[in-house]
Amino acid sequence: MAKIKPFRCIRPNVDVVSRVAALPYDVYSREEAKAEVAKEPLSFLKIDRAETGFDDSVDTYDARVYAKAKETLEAMTLDGTFITDEDACYYLYELIMNGRSQTGIVACASIDDYLNNVIKKHENTREDKEIDRINHVDICNAQTGPIFLAYRATIQLNAVVDKVKKGVPLYAFTSPDEITHNVWKVVDLDDNAIIEKAFADMDQIYIADGHHRCASAVKVGLKRRNEMPTYTGEEEFNSFLSVLFPDEQLMIMDYNRAVKDLNGYSKEDFIKEIENNFDLTLVGEKAYAPEHKSTFGMYLDNQWYKLEAKENLKAITDPVEGLDVSVLQDYLLNPILGIEDPRMDKRIEFIGGIRGLLELERRVNSDMEVAFSMYPTSIGELFAVADANRLMPPKSTWFEPKLRSGIFIHSLD
Repeated sequence: MAKIKPFRCIRPNVDVVSRVAALPYDVYSREEAKAEVAKEPLSFLKIDRAETGFDDSVDTYDARVYAKAKETLEAMTLDGTFITDEDACYYLYELIMNGRSQTGIVACASIDDYLNNVIKKHENTREDKEIDRINHVDICNAQTGPIFLAYRATIQLNAVVDKVKKGVPLYAFTSPDEITHNVWKVVDLDDNAIIEKAFADMDQIYIADGHHRCASAVKVGLKRRNEMPTYTGEEEFNSFLSVLFPDEQLMIMDYNRAVKDLNGYSKEDFIKEIENNFDLTLVGEKAYAPEHKSTFGMYLDNQWYKLEAKENLKAITDPVEGLDVSVLQDYLLNPILGIEDPRMDKRIEFIGGIRGLLELERRVNSDMEVAFSMYPTSIGELFAVADANRLMPPKSTWFEPKLRSGIFIHSLD
């Protein structure tokens, strides 16, 4: 039983929403974030990445940075950039990319559901990355970046979403990367009740993206509980800002790999080693995108190859070991190229599919030796791993489009 509740949203004035909305904080380097804020002074990055307001001598994680984030959020609320809705309700958030639409329900999810594994994870988190967002949420007293959750689609929720979307959007704008963003407020009390009950009938919800932000929000909630022994569980700090999407609408892109060297092998010997576990076909100079599971592209020495896992590898049924990212890691990257721990090894880099296959060619032609194009992990595979209480290998999924920060803010008061 999942507790997904409506909330009183802090959100941008309609006149400035397109200027405020920003990609997630972790998409940018410090230099890139600073350039974005210089280009658009209302960008939410000046709150999510408040170090943009300091010179580079101030550390990203300096206490002054988090204090600045809080100060800026409060100032933008006072000057009318942000408004606060009086009523607690749900919102719909539609993103349209290349003609493909996905619509999520904006709400608050329970930290207890996270702790009790009703909200399922598929990735480990790193403490250093958590600490940054813990400080940001705790000091700002607000969650500013929604967690991307997924659920198995239901007729009831689809019907409510379709009904609400027939109304006039609260927001409608296109961001500079040509993603269309539409938002509706769910004002009908019956519609709100249907949404709440539909989620209450679910046994599992899944984190699609945002594991670190989610873990940080939960830890802030637990900290607040410790500070308030008489808490009831209904306080706002007991939940975290989320956008929940039906599985049938989600798109996972390929998450590709590039490696700096051949681990001492000549090209010919490297290919011979590969052929122990993969059938290899020379494609030529045209970039190769895998067409189905168990196939991989490889760019080496200005040529593309198709790799297809042999039948014994295709027969793997384990939900983690049978993933394409696991097969490549366990039967090529580790035993041949010596990449034992892809999280830590500096010889491997991960390149999101949004950058395209030409980016793999560019990297191999500049500072890498070989690159691999992947067939995307499916949402069904993600659910299977999470249902088994297992974890995916690093960099298994790349979701597009990215949710914008700054459109929805959840106060912890």
